[in-house]
Amino acid sequence: MSTAPDRTYDVAILGSGLGGSMLGAVLARHGAQVLLLDAESHPRFAHGEVPTPRSMVALRSVAERYGVPELKTITSFENCTRILGPQFGIQRHWGFLRHREGERQDPREVTQSVTPALMHTAAHLYRQEIDSHVYHTAIRYGCTPRQGFRVTEIALAGDGVTVAGQDGSEYRARYLVDASGRRSPLVDKLGLRDGPSPLKHRSRMTSSHLIGVRPTDGVLAPRGPRDLPPVPWHQGSVHHLFDGGWVWVTPFDNTPRSRNPLCSVGLVLDPDKHPGMPGQRAADEVAAFGERFPDIGRQLADAAPFREWEVVDEVPYASSQLVGDRWCLLGESAGFVDPLFSRSLSDTTEAVSALARRLIRAVTDDDFSAERFAYVERLQRGFLAFDDDLVRSAYASFDDYDLWNAVFRIWAWGSGGGSFRLQAALTRFLADGRDEHFTALEDVPHPGFCWPDHDGFKGLFDEMVARCAAHRAGELSGRDAARDLAARLEAADFVPKHLGFAERDERFLNPTPKKIIRSLRWARTGADPQVRQLLVGNVQHAVGSRLRGRRIF
Repeated sequence: MSTAPDRTYDVAILGSGLGGSMLGAVLARHGAQVLLLDAESHPRFAHGEVPTPRSMVALRSVAERYGVPELKTITSFENCTRILGPQFGIQRHWGFLRHREGERQDPREVTQSVTPALMHTAAHLYRQEIDSHVYHTAIRYGCTPRQGFRVTEIALAGDGVTVAGQDGSEYRARYLVDASGRRSPLVDKLGLRDGPSPLKHRSRMTSSHLIGVRPTDGVLAPRGPRDLPPVPWHQGSVHHLFDGGWVWVTPFDNTPRSRNPLCSVGLVLDPDKHPGMPGQRAADEVAAFGERFPDIGRQLADAAPFREWEVVDEVPYASSQLVGDRWCLLGESAGFVDPLFSRSLSDTTEAVSALARRLIRAVTDDDFSAERFAYVERLQRGFLAFDDDLVRSAYASFDDYDLWNAVFRIWAWGSGGGSFRLQAALTRFLADGRDEHFTALEDVPHPGFCWPDHDGFKGLFDEMVARCAAHRAGELSGRDAARDLAARLEAADFVPKHLGFAERDERFLNPTPKKIIRSLRWARTGADPQVRQLLVGNVQHAVGSRLRGRRIF
């Protein structure tokens, strides 16, 4: 590097996507001098369009904890549409439909998890608008932006980091965060993905934005009123499951309040079961799966890609080290498993929250030692391990509806319990402003796990992983694995009754007021103490917020 930079920033961030810009906004809001570098420019395409209740409460927690209210814009459909414009679809449920090759979809082999009416209705996140909003927020708080900056060299030293660009410019900072994702320059420099991947899951992916995708409800063949879901399929994100893969359909045009004609569509496959044909075009492979699974074919028959199909031959990856002297990998720079269950947004947001607190203090007392950020590494490694086990188990269950049904319920309640736990901390913080409510969340036996302080649920999840692995290996039938897991769900005092999580024949998890009341009565006498506290406390808060004209999440 030829010339010495004339200014030293506190933190340089590579990547101005959602995670990098969110961290930059938080740090700048608290007085840090932040440099935000990116090889591309906004607006731009990005994956991660389907929010979860956990990602919404995680985003609101960061907004409230660090005083960045602009982040709350993206936590509801109402806010996205009112503030950013009519570009967003509505997310009222998570829907899963299992398909058999050559047959119409069987309406008895479906599951749907409905977002409770007490919560905000989430949006399908049109990421080019969302990411631009957070990027501009970071700049307004004082981040120095530099788009179109391609990193050619990174020099790490004991007193800081120097980053050089293709144009010959150089920047110096006291600390470096790489949030640039799969193509991380820091990962390349340090060779952090050169060895074998620690992840067990494997998948490949083809995705695009399409115009002309038919609503899911219009291509199915329900047999009667009992087959109709409580929320139309078109009003949420639909996952078409089949042995060895799945297709997502996430519409941005599923509400009269949207003017966006696009629909996000992706095909994700287990390469062991669907290796693909050499030289086959992405569009042809998607069409071929439409021929094999008739209702998927009907849904996509009149659709045309708005942008080129993006092909990723190896979806999962993980870096061997996430934190070092004067540097940290954040979000998808650390690793990624699979888009199933949309875990990346919540994982990244929670990592931002943990990293931001440590960086704010490090800037103040000039202590950037790697040990100070060790928890951030443990947390993100925990996310990757959990995501790997969850997704691999789900793929193993796709060939047997009963087993998928059990996996679905374990995922749904684990996500719910973890979200309730985070919401409880946020509620206490809003009452007294004490940050210890958030720092207490870190004192757990299983960092990164969906419900990191509940050993009972961890045991149930581990049993699910083991039984799905045995089924994948041909050592256990799907029926037997499903029967054992269903029995555990029904017997566990940490799995709510009357809401559908423990009731194997309930295809639709729809927490109506009547069901919630019945579940609360059960919780007061039959629930594990932690579950009782989470259920009762969060429902009381939700009802109170609704009466005051607000919603949670």
